[in-house]
Amino acid sequence: MDRYAHLTDQDLLEKFYTDRDNHWLGIVLQRYTLLLFGVSMKYLKNEQEAQDAVQQIYLKAITELNKYKVDYFKSWLYMVCKNYCLMKIRDRQGKRAAEINESMVVIAEDKDIQYLLDKDRTLDVMEKTLEELIPEQKDCIKLFYLEKRSYQEIAEKTGFSLMQVKSYIQNGKRNLKILLEKKLRAE
Repeated sequence: MDRYAHLTDQDLLEKFYTDRDNHWLGIVLQRYTLLLFGVSMKYLKNEQEAQDAVQQIYLKAITELNKYKVDYFKSWLYMVCKNYCLMKIRDRQGKRAAEINESMVVIAEDKDIQYLLDKDRTLDVMEKTLEELIPEQKDCIKLFYLEKRSYQEIAEKTGFSLMQVKSYIQNGKRNLKILLEKKLRAE
């Protein structure tokens, strides 16, 4: 049984930011080992590379978290992992392009990488666009989608009624989609 199970990720990060003891960071990172490994396997499709990726992501997390504060740890860690894997794929793709003459393989990889890069760009734009929503919509959407909170939990945390929470999420989602479409068309 994990003796720190009662502490949230945010509690552990606050302890880390307060006393700069990597012990707290180790506990919170350990919670996401399987997630990191799963994401790494999804992108890299190689067990050894995925294991190495998890170790590199741990090191990067320790370095970055010593520099600045992170509010949404799980989604931040996921993005660090995804970006690391995309860089590995780019490196691998660059080496293979020089070694392989079969253009169909390279074209297929280019399409996969381009798809991932487009998706990554969309997520970056979405993250910035989310900040443009009114605070109530932004807060409810973050709590619901990023922190996976229920309507009831959001109502308790924010003081909004259940109907307000539902409305803020529904309207925020619609507004986010409209703003996102405008931004992506403009690029």
